[in-house]
Amino acid sequence: MKSAKTKSARTSGTLGLAITAVLASPLAMAQDSGGYVGFNVGQSQATIDDVRIGNSLRSQGFTSVSIADDDSDNGYKIFAGYQFSRYFALEGGYFDLGEFGYTATTVPAGTLTGAIELRGVNLDLVGMLPITEKFSAFARVGANHAEAKDTFTGTGAVTVGNRNPSKRDTNYKFGVGLEYDFTESLGMRVEAERYRVDDAIGNVGDIDLYSVGLVYRFGQMAAAEPVAAIPPVADCSAMDDDGDGVNNCNDKCAGSQAGQAIGPDGCPVPLTIDLKGVNFDFNESTLRPDAVAILDEAISILGRYPQMRVEIAGHTDAIGSEQYNQGLSERRARTVYDYLTGRGIDAGRLVGPTGYGESRPIAPNTNPDGSDNPEGRARNRRTEVNVQN
Repeated sequence: MKSAKTKSARTSGTLGLAITAVLASPLAMAQDSGGYVGFNVGQSQATIDDVRIGNSLRSQGFTSVSIADDDSDNGYKIFAGYQFSRYFALEGGYFDLGEFGYTATTVPAGTLTGAIELRGVNLDLVGMLPITEKFSAFARVGANHAEAKDTFTGTGAVTVGNRNPSKRDTNYKFGVGLEYDFTESLGMRVEAERYRVDDAIGNVGDIDLYSVGLVYRFGQMAAAEPVAAIPPVADCSAMDDDGDGVNNCNDKCAGSQAGQAIGPDGCPVPLTIDLKGVNFDFNESTLRPDAVAILDEAISILGRYPQMRVEIAGHTDAIGSEQYNQGLSERRARTVYDYLTGRGIDAGRLVGPTGYGESRPIAPNTNPDGSDNPEGRARNRRTEVNVQN
């Protein structure tokens, strides 16, 4: 008697003389670029299709008295990948889904025992959705190339022809998961994955792996561009390039326009401008429409007073690590700097861009009772354009 076993999830594949095992279970919802490695361990699970096993035995003149299923095992995977952006990565690895089996007791007296081992390699596309600066969800879809090794034994009246068939084949896989980053380099993952596999005798089914693991990232977020330094002026005490009566050493507003009231620092007085409040969305460094309107007004003022110099200073709220927030504040300052220079403002009039991270809040990030203060954090996510006196 020829016998076989595979895992399937309510599939309708042809059984023939094979004895099929089905695995079916629902999936559980669970730095910008660089390489990473990791490993997961967990449980793989199957639902053995006892009805098909019994039907196959009856087709061979046997009646199944009882069927004992071994429908779960330990599984693991080792993986490596490259994250092209905060939203997309390519990942490959090796997996071992473990071994599953059953023993059917028959009349005429005998037993049929089947087992299957599954392991292989995979290549996945991974899409990521940041939820907070440390917590994210992800989904994957890809291909797996698995080796299935079946083992069949019979006792009593049950005989087995091919006892150890094996097969390699390529099928799809998909999954979902959650990731929490302890640091920029080390994170923890919880995942649920489904592997479509072929057994060694022509049956197709699914295997689910529920696992938890660690991921270590080699690539860090791109370093902030260096802050442009203002070159020193040599022998400035006897020089007054703009003719405003203030020597170059003390003149902080070179190029003052004729007819303006000039202070001891060489800047027109009175002249004030309040451009604080160029705000950003959470964990973003892209200008919002309201910020564009404020910066356009700044460009207009800078055009009327070409001697004016301003500092570009980026800030963040207190969520996330100090290192991460430092980089985010520098990117926000760089965004405003690039917008002003892109609209024709001379870079020599801009001090910075400079990032101050979370060190200079203008509003509390938390309430007195320690609870979160979203309004305060929203005010702190900003880039300031400050007149230099």
